[in-house]
Amino acid sequence: MIVYVLYGGQSPEHKVSLKTAATVLKALNTQKHEVYPIYISREGLWTGLGRMPEDGLNEENLMPVSRHADAASSLGEVLKAEFSFAGEKVALPLLHGANGEDGTVQGLLELLGIPYVGNGVLSAAMTLDKDVTHRLAGLAGIRQTAYEIVTRREWEEDQAGVMSRLKKRGLLPGYVKPATLGSSIGISRCEDEAALEAGIEEALRHDVKLVIEREVPGREIQVAVMGNDRPQASLPGEFLHGVKFFDFRAKYADPTLRMSIPAEIPAAAAEEIRESAIRAYEALCCSGLARVDFFLGEDGRVYLNEINALPGFTGTSMYPVMWERTDGTTHAALIEKLMDYALERGRTRAAVGGAR
Repeated sequence: MIVYVLYGGQSPEHKVSLKTAATVLKALNTQKHEVYPIYISREGLWTGLGRMPEDGLNEENLMPVSRHADAASSLGEVLKAEFSFAGEKVALPLLHGANGEDGTVQGLLELLGIPYVGNGVLSAAMTLDKDVTHRLAGLAGIRQTAYEIVTRREWEEDQAGVMSRLKKRGLLPGYVKPATLGSSIGISRCEDEAALEAGIEEALRHDVKLVIEREVPGREIQVAVMGNDRPQASLPGEFLHGVKFFDFRAKYADPTLRMSIPAEIPAAAAEEIRESAIRAYEALCCSGLARVDFFLGEDGRVYLNEINALPGFTGTSMYPVMWERTDGTTHAALIEKLMDYALERGRTRAAVGGAR
Protein backbone atom coordinates (compact mmCIF):
# COMPACT_ATOMS: atom_id res chain seq x y z
CA MET A 1 0.00 0.00 0.00
CA ILE A 2 1.15 3.55 -0.74
CA VAL A 3 1.32 5.70 2.41
CA TYR A 4 1.64 9.48 2.16
CA VAL A 5 2.94 11.12 5.32
CA LEU A 6 2.17 14.85 5.53
CA TYR A 7 4.12 16.76 8.17
CA GLY A 8 5.43 20.19 9.10
CA GLY A 9 2.84 22.80 8.24
CA GLN A 10 2.27 26.50 8.90
CA SER A 11 0.91 26.19 12.43
CA PRO A 12 2.85 27.26 15.54
CA GLU A 13 2.88 23.52 16.29
CA HIS A 14 5.26 22.91 13.36
CA LYS A 15 8.02 21.48 15.58
CA VAL A 16 5.60 19.12 17.34
CA SER A 17 4.58 17.83 13.90
CA LEU A 18 8.23 17.07 13.10
CA LYS A 19 8.57 15.07 16.31
CA THR A 20 5.37 13.14 15.56
CA ALA A 21 6.48 12.45 11.98
CA ALA A 22 9.89 11.20 13.09
CA THR A 23 8.27 8.66 15.41
CA VAL A 24 5.63 7.52 12.92
CA LEU A 25 8.06 7.18 9.99
CA LYS A 26 10.34 5.06 12.13
CA ALA A 27 7.44 2.77 13.09
CA LEU A 28 6.02 2.33 9.56
CA ASN A 29 6.74 -1.01 7.90
CA THR A 30 8.63 -0.08 4.73
CA GLN A 31 8.71 -3.73 3.65
CA LYS A 32 4.91 -3.73 3.54
CA HIS A 33 4.25 -0.17 2.38
CA GLU A 34 5.68 2.36 -0.06
CA VAL A 35 6.13 5.41 2.15
CA TYR A 36 6.22 8.92 0.64
CA PRO A 37 7.00 11.74 3.11
CA ILE A 38 5.62 15.13 2.08
CA TYR A 39 7.01 18.10 4.00
CA ILE A 40 5.07 21.38 4.24
CA SER A 41 7.23 24.35 5.14
CA ARG A 42 6.30 27.16 7.48
CA GLU A 43 5.79 29.29 4.36
CA GLY A 44 3.33 26.79 2.88
CA LEU A 45 5.61 25.14 0.30
CA TRP A 46 4.87 21.46 -0.27
CA THR A 47 7.96 19.34 -0.82
CA GLY A 48 7.81 15.86 -2.29
CA LEU A 49 10.83 13.91 -1.09
CA GLY A 50 10.15 10.81 -3.16
CA ARG A 51 9.97 7.37 -1.65
CA MET A 52 11.43 7.15 1.85
CA PRO A 53 14.98 5.74 1.81
CA GLU A 54 15.61 2.35 3.38
CA ASP A 55 17.50 3.89 6.30
CA GLY A 56 14.45 6.03 7.04
CA LEU A 57 14.20 9.63 8.17
CA ASN A 58 14.78 11.02 11.61
CA GLU A 59 13.92 14.32 13.19
CA GLU A 60 17.24 15.87 12.11
CA ASN A 61 16.71 15.27 8.38
CA LEU A 62 12.94 15.53 8.06
CA MET A 63 13.10 18.97 6.49
CA PRO A 64 14.31 19.48 2.92
CA VAL A 65 18.07 19.78 2.43
CA SER A 66 20.16 20.56 -0.62
CA ARG A 67 19.82 17.16 -2.25
CA HIS A 68 16.09 17.62 -2.69
CA ALA A 69 15.65 21.39 -2.30
CA ASP A 70 14.62 21.58 -5.95
CA ALA A 71 11.58 19.50 -5.07
CA ALA A 72 10.12 22.38 -3.07
CA SER A 73 7.26 23.46 -5.27
CA SER A 74 3.68 24.56 -5.52
CA LEU A 75 0.92 22.45 -4.06
CA GLY A 76 -0.40 21.55 -7.50
CA GLU A 77 2.95 20.23 -8.74
CA VAL A 78 3.47 18.11 -5.64
CA LEU A 79 -0.05 16.71 -5.89
CA LYS A 80 0.59 15.70 -9.49
CA ALA A 81 3.98 14.20 -8.70
CA GLU A 82 3.15 12.40 -5.47
CA PHE A 83 -0.56 11.57 -5.39
CA SER A 84 -0.89 10.12 -8.91
CA PHE A 85 0.50 6.64 -8.19
CA ALA A 86 -1.80 3.72 -8.94
CA GLY A 87 -2.84 1.26 -6.26
CA GLU A 88 -4.36 1.35 -2.79
CA LYS A 89 -3.27 4.45 -0.91
CA VAL A 90 -3.81 6.18 2.40
CA ALA A 91 -2.63 9.48 3.86
CA LEU A 92 -1.30 10.20 7.33
CA PRO A 93 -1.85 13.95 7.91
CA LEU A 94 0.49 14.50 10.87
CA LEU A 95 -0.15 18.24 10.91
CA HIS A 96 -0.99 19.70 14.30
CA GLY A 97 -3.05 22.86 14.68
CA ALA A 98 -4.42 25.19 12.00
CA ASN A 99 -4.14 24.21 8.32
CA GLY A 100 -3.75 20.57 9.25
CA GLU A 101 -5.86 19.52 12.19
CA ASP A 102 -8.81 21.81 11.50
CA GLY A 103 -10.40 20.11 8.49
CA THR A 104 -8.56 22.03 5.76
CA VAL A 105 -6.14 19.29 4.69
CA GLN A 106 -8.88 16.73 5.31
CA GLY A 107 -11.04 18.57 2.78
CA LEU A 108 -8.22 18.50 0.24
CA LEU A 109 -7.77 14.75 0.71
CA GLU A 110 -11.54 14.29 0.30
CA LEU A 111 -11.35 16.12 -3.04
CA LEU A 112 -8.46 13.90 -4.11
CA GLY A 113 -10.36 10.79 -3.07
CA ILE A 114 -7.55 9.60 -0.79
CA PRO A 115 -8.53 7.89 2.50
CA TYR A 116 -6.76 9.42 5.47
CA VAL A 117 -6.11 8.61 9.09
CA GLY A 118 -8.09 10.57 11.62
CA ASN A 119 -11.22 12.63 11.79
CA GLY A 120 -13.24 13.95 8.90
CA VAL A 121 -13.68 17.57 7.85
CA LEU A 122 -16.54 18.32 10.23
CA SER A 123 -15.18 16.63 13.34
CA ALA A 124 -11.65 17.95 12.75
CA ALA A 125 -12.96 21.52 12.59
CA MET A 126 -15.19 21.10 15.65
CA THR A 127 -12.66 19.42 17.91
CA LEU A 128 -9.94 21.97 17.19
CA ASP A 129 -12.27 24.75 18.32
CA LYS A 130 -12.50 24.60 22.13
CA ASP A 131 -15.61 26.81 22.08
CA VAL A 132 -17.50 24.43 19.79
CA THR A 133 -16.27 21.43 21.79
CA HIS A 134 -17.67 22.98 24.99
CA ARG A 135 -21.04 23.68 23.36
CA LEU A 136 -21.53 20.20 21.91
CA ALA A 137 -20.26 18.42 25.00
CA GLY A 138 -22.70 20.47 27.04
CA LEU A 139 -25.57 19.39 24.78
CA ALA A 140 -24.47 15.78 25.33
CA GLY A 141 -24.73 16.27 29.09
CA ILE A 142 -21.01 15.93 29.78
CA ARG A 143 -19.84 17.84 32.87
CA GLN A 144 -17.46 20.75 32.25
CA THR A 145 -15.95 23.59 34.22
CA ALA A 146 -17.39 27.12 34.01
CA TYR A 147 -16.13 29.05 30.99
CA GLU A 148 -16.63 32.17 28.92
CA ILE A 149 -15.81 33.09 25.32
CA VAL A 150 -14.02 36.33 24.48
CA THR A 151 -13.42 37.58 20.94
CA ARG A 152 -10.81 40.07 19.77
CA ARG A 153 -13.55 42.49 18.75
CA GLU A 154 -15.14 42.38 22.22
CA TRP A 155 -11.79 42.98 23.89
CA GLU A 156 -10.86 45.88 21.63
CA GLU A 157 -14.24 47.58 22.07
CA ASP A 158 -14.90 47.05 25.79
CA GLN A 159 -12.10 45.63 27.93
CA ALA A 160 -13.72 46.83 31.16
CA GLY A 161 -17.00 45.14 30.26
CA VAL A 162 -15.24 41.87 29.41
CA MET A 163 -13.30 41.90 32.69
CA SER A 164 -16.49 42.59 34.63
CA ARG A 165 -18.24 39.66 32.96
CA LEU A 166 -15.37 37.29 33.67
CA LYS A 167 -15.16 38.44 37.30
CA LYS A 168 -18.89 37.84 37.82
CA ARG A 169 -18.48 34.30 36.49
CA GLY A 170 -15.80 33.61 39.10
CA LEU A 171 -13.23 32.35 36.60
CA LEU A 172 -10.18 33.02 38.78
CA PRO A 173 -7.97 31.20 39.21
CA GLY A 174 -8.38 30.04 35.66
CA TYR A 175 -6.86 29.54 32.23
CA VAL A 176 -6.92 31.69 29.12
CA LYS A 177 -6.69 29.61 25.94
CA PRO A 178 -6.64 30.41 22.22
CA ALA A 179 -9.71 28.61 20.91
CA THR A 180 -7.96 26.79 18.06
CA LEU A 181 -4.44 25.95 19.22
CA GLY A 182 -2.96 22.97 21.01
CA SER A 183 0.28 21.96 22.77
CA SER A 184 -0.41 24.65 25.42
CA ILE A 185 0.77 27.36 22.99
CA GLY A 186 -0.56 30.78 24.00
CA ILE A 187 -2.18 29.46 27.20
CA SER A 188 -1.79 31.26 30.53
CA ARG A 189 -2.72 30.31 34.07
CA CYS A 190 -4.13 33.35 35.84
CA GLU A 191 -4.61 33.88 39.57
CA ASP A 192 -5.59 37.58 39.61
CA GLU A 193 -7.07 40.24 37.34
CA ALA A 194 -3.70 41.60 36.23
CA ALA A 195 -2.60 38.13 35.12
CA LEU A 196 -5.95 37.62 33.40
CA GLU A 197 -5.55 40.81 31.36
CA ALA A 198 -2.00 39.83 30.41
CA GLY A 199 -3.15 36.31 29.53
CA ILE A 200 -5.86 37.64 27.23
CA GLU A 201 -3.39 39.91 25.46
CA GLU A 202 -0.99 36.99 24.98
CA ALA A 203 -3.66 34.61 23.71
CA LEU A 204 -4.95 37.20 21.22
CA ARG A 205 -1.52 37.08 19.58
CA HIS A 206 -2.44 33.55 18.48
CA ASP A 207 -6.20 33.59 17.86
CA VAL A 208 -9.19 35.89 17.42
CA LYS A 209 -11.35 33.86 19.81
CA LEU A 210 -10.45 32.80 23.34
CA VAL A 211 -11.83 30.40 25.93
CA ILE A 212 -11.45 31.41 29.58
CA GLU A 213 -12.01 28.49 31.96
CA ARG A 214 -12.25 28.24 35.73
CA GLU A 215 -9.49 26.05 37.15
CA VAL A 216 -10.53 22.64 38.46
CA PRO A 217 -8.34 21.75 41.45
CA GLY A 218 -7.34 18.14 41.06
CA ARG A 219 -5.66 15.93 38.49
CA GLU A 220 -5.64 15.79 34.69
CA ILE A 221 -6.44 12.35 33.28
CA GLN A 222 -6.22 11.33 29.62
CA VAL A 223 -7.88 8.58 27.61
CA ALA A 224 -7.07 7.29 24.13
CA VAL A 225 -10.08 6.53 21.92
CA MET A 226 -9.92 4.63 18.65
CA GLY A 227 -12.46 3.39 16.11
CA ASN A 228 -15.22 4.43 13.74
CA ASP A 229 -18.74 3.19 14.47
CA ARG A 230 -17.74 1.23 17.60
CA PRO A 231 -15.06 3.30 19.33
CA GLN A 232 -13.09 1.88 22.23
CA ALA A 233 -11.40 3.69 25.09
CA SER A 234 -8.04 2.80 26.58
CA LEU A 235 -7.10 2.65 30.22
CA PRO A 236 -6.78 6.20 31.60
CA GLY A 237 -3.31 7.71 31.91
CA GLU A 238 -1.77 10.57 33.83
CA PHE A 239 1.40 12.62 33.47
CA LEU A 240 3.26 12.98 36.74
CA HIS A 241 4.96 16.36 37.05
CA GLY A 242 5.68 18.96 39.66
CA VAL A 243 4.23 22.09 38.04
CA LYS A 244 0.91 23.86 38.52
CA PHE A 245 0.60 24.61 34.80
CA PHE A 246 1.47 21.79 32.40
CA ASP A 247 2.79 24.12 29.69
CA PHE A 248 4.70 23.51 26.43
CA ARG A 249 8.07 23.18 28.15
CA ALA A 250 6.71 20.74 30.73
CA LYS A 251 5.16 18.63 27.97
CA TYR A 252 8.15 18.43 25.64
CA ALA A 253 11.33 19.38 27.52
CA ASP A 254 11.02 18.28 31.15
CA PRO A 255 13.36 15.30 31.73
CA THR A 256 11.55 14.41 34.98
CA LEU A 257 8.16 13.93 33.27
CA ARG A 258 6.69 10.46 33.87
CA MET A 259 3.60 8.61 32.69
CA SER A 260 1.35 6.68 35.05
CA ILE A 261 -0.67 4.15 33.03
CA PRO A 262 -3.12 3.07 34.24
CA ALA A 263 -3.62 6.19 36.32
CA GLU A 264 -3.91 5.47 40.01
CA ILE A 265 -7.49 6.63 40.49
CA PRO A 266 -10.61 4.96 41.91
CA ALA A 267 -12.11 2.27 39.67
CA ALA A 268 -15.45 4.10 39.50
CA ALA A 269 -13.76 7.29 38.33
CA ALA A 270 -11.76 5.38 35.71
CA GLU A 271 -14.94 3.80 34.34
CA GLU A 272 -16.77 7.13 34.26
CA ILE A 273 -13.86 8.73 32.42
CA ARG A 274 -13.75 5.96 29.80
CA GLU A 275 -17.51 6.13 29.24
CA SER A 276 -17.49 9.93 29.06
CA ALA A 277 -14.59 9.82 26.59
CA ILE A 278 -16.65 7.71 24.18
CA ARG A 279 -19.69 9.96 24.65
CA ALA A 280 -17.60 13.03 23.86
CA TYR A 281 -15.99 11.26 20.88
CA GLU A 282 -19.40 10.45 19.44
CA ALA A 283 -20.88 13.88 20.26
CA LEU A 284 -18.12 15.51 18.18
CA CYS A 285 -18.63 13.00 15.32
CA CYS A 286 -15.08 11.66 15.69
CA SER A 287 -13.64 8.74 13.76
CA GLY A 288 -10.28 7.05 13.64
CA LEU A 289 -8.70 8.42 16.79
CA ALA A 290 -8.73 11.10 19.45
CA ARG A 291 -7.33 11.71 22.90
CA VAL A 292 -9.91 12.94 25.39
CA ASP A 293 -8.68 14.83 28.45
CA PHE A 294 -10.49 15.17 31.77
CA PHE A 295 -10.03 16.70 35.18
CA LEU A 296 -10.64 14.54 38.22
CA GLY A 297 -11.53 17.21 40.73
CA GLU A 298 -10.74 17.22 44.41
CA ASP A 299 -14.51 16.89 44.86
CA GLY A 300 -14.33 13.48 43.14
CA ARG A 301 -16.23 14.68 40.07
CA VAL A 302 -15.10 14.19 36.48
CA TYR A 303 -14.94 17.24 34.17
CA LEU A 304 -14.21 17.24 30.45
CA ASN A 305 -11.16 19.34 29.57
CA GLU A 306 -10.79 18.98 25.80
CA ILE A 307 -10.61 16.62 22.84
CA ASN A 308 -7.44 16.33 20.78
CA ALA A 309 -8.35 14.84 17.41
CA LEU A 310 -4.72 14.46 16.36
CA PRO A 311 -2.77 13.54 19.49
CA GLY A 312 0.99 13.58 19.35
CA PHE A 313 3.02 10.46 18.60
CA THR A 314 6.32 11.74 19.98
CA GLY A 315 8.52 9.92 22.44
CA THR A 316 6.72 11.65 25.31
CA SER A 317 3.18 11.31 23.94
CA MET A 318 0.57 9.50 25.97
CA TYR A 319 -1.71 8.20 23.19
CA PRO A 320 0.35 5.27 21.83
CA VAL A 321 1.58 4.25 25.27
CA MET A 322 -1.97 4.07 26.65
CA TRP A 323 -2.89 1.53 23.97
CA GLU A 324 0.25 -0.49 24.58
CA ARG A 325 -0.54 -0.67 28.30
CA THR A 326 -4.23 -1.41 27.62
CA ASP A 327 -4.07 -4.32 25.19
CA GLY A 328 -0.43 -4.74 24.15
CA THR A 329 -0.79 -2.89 20.85
CA THR A 330 2.69 -1.82 19.72
CA HIS A 331 3.41 1.52 18.10
CA ALA A 332 3.74 -0.10 14.67
CA ALA A 333 0.55 -2.16 15.12
CA LEU A 334 -1.34 0.95 16.26
CA ILE A 335 -0.46 2.79 13.05
CA GLU A 336 -1.62 -0.22 11.01
CA LYS A 337 -4.93 -0.22 12.89
CA LEU A 338 -5.43 3.48 12.29
CA MET A 339 -4.75 3.07 8.57
CA ASP A 340 -7.27 0.20 8.49
CA TYR A 341 -9.88 2.47 10.09
CA ALA A 342 -9.09 5.10 7.45
CA LEU A 343 -9.63 2.62 4.63
CA GLU A 344 -12.83 1.32 6.24
CA ARG A 345 -14.18 4.85 6.57
CA GLY A 346 -13.22 5.63 2.97
CA ARG A 347 -15.05 2.57 1.67
CA THR A 348 -18.15 3.36 3.75
CA ARG A 349 -18.35 6.94 2.49
CA ALA A 350 -17.73 5.88 -1.09
CA ALA A 351 -20.60 3.38 -0.84
CA VAL A 352 -23.06 6.11 0.11
CA GLY A 353 -21.62 8.63 -2.34
CA GLY A 354 -20.49 11.38 -0.01
CA ALA A 355 -18.07 12.65 2.58
CA ARG A 356 -18.56 14.11 6.05
